[in-house]
Formats: sequence, C-alpha cells, structure tokens
Amino acid sequence: MMDDWVLLVSAAFVNNVVLAKFLGLCPFMGVSKNLSSALGMGFATMFVITIAAIASWLFEHWVLRPLDLQVLRIVSFIVVIASVVQVTELYIQKNSPALYQALGVFLPLITTNCAVLGVALLVVQEDYGFFRTIMFALGSSIGFTVVIVVFAGLRNQLKLSRVPAALQGNPIAFITAGLLSMAFMGFAGMA
Repeated sequence: MMDDWVLLVSAAFVNNVVLAKFLGLCPFMGVSKNLSSALGMGFATMFVITIAAIASWLFEHWVLRPLDLQVLRIVSFIVVIASVVQVTELYIQKNSPALYQALGVFLPLITTNCAVLGVALLVVQEDYGFFRTIMFALGSSIGFTVVIVVFAGLRNQLKLSRVPAALQGNPIAFITAGLLSMAFMGFAGMA
C-alpha cells in the first residue's frame, strides 16, 4: 500500500508529466497566463487524465489483449480520450460558462494533449494493475495541475517585474519554465 502512495507522489512531483516528461506543454504555455483559467484547465485535465487512463486500462485489458489487437492501442485510446473530453466540455459549458469562455479553444484541445495520451500509454507500458493505474493517473494529473497553477502564478509575478524588452513574453516564460523544471528536480532526492 505504501508503494502506491509513493507512486502517486512520484508521478506528481518527481516524474511530473510536464516538467520531467515534457508532455502537455501546449496548455502549459497557453493557458497559464491567467491563474483562474490555469486552475480550471488543471482541474479539467485532472479529470480527463484520470478517467481516460482508467478507461484506457479497462479497454486494454478487456478488449485489446483478449482479442490480440494491441496494434489498435493508440487509435482506441484517442477515441476513449475524445469521448471523455467531450463529456467534460459539455459539463463545463453547462455548469460554468465563464470558465468555458476563459478556456476557449484549449478545452477541446485536451483531446490532443499529449499528457493525457502519454499517461494512458505509460500505464499500459509499465503494466500497472488497476489500483496502481488509478494512483499513477491521479498523481500525474495532480502534478499537471500543480505545475500549471504555480507557473500561472509565476507569470503573474513576471507581469509586475521589470523584464528586458528582448525577453518579454514567451522568452521569459520559457526561462521560467526551465527554472521551475530544475526546482522540481529537487524532489528526486526525497526517496
């Protein structure tokens, strides 16, 4: 049981999908300009990553492996992810129109967010059991949310700072992301 909690914390901080595996950089850079939209995107992606990884694991073990159709893994996972994203998008549109407007085009783009597909594929590659799949997906999604919210806060602080003209905008954002990645590398020594 302790190993499962270590897996969750490791997926969230040590092997973070954004800062260590470099997955999900599009929403990381695109939605992190505003703290509230970053938090909304983080929670939406958290839900999608967790549900999509569970559904993909079930599809892998109940359909693809018994029928020896692992060659269709990526295509089937994309269909599963697109379905989960569509349901999430409809829910947010109905229950939080302001968040739906703030997320804009990035909400449907969760379907093509490589972090979502990456977590589903990593679960299969590592051959996790069902409970460990949940822990890994939850840890990865928590890590995604933490990183995007922290980065949004840092970008808000950068707006108040004097940044040389040549570094304003995306250049200082990428430098800050690199420094944040190095800061998260410090969690690797915790084990």
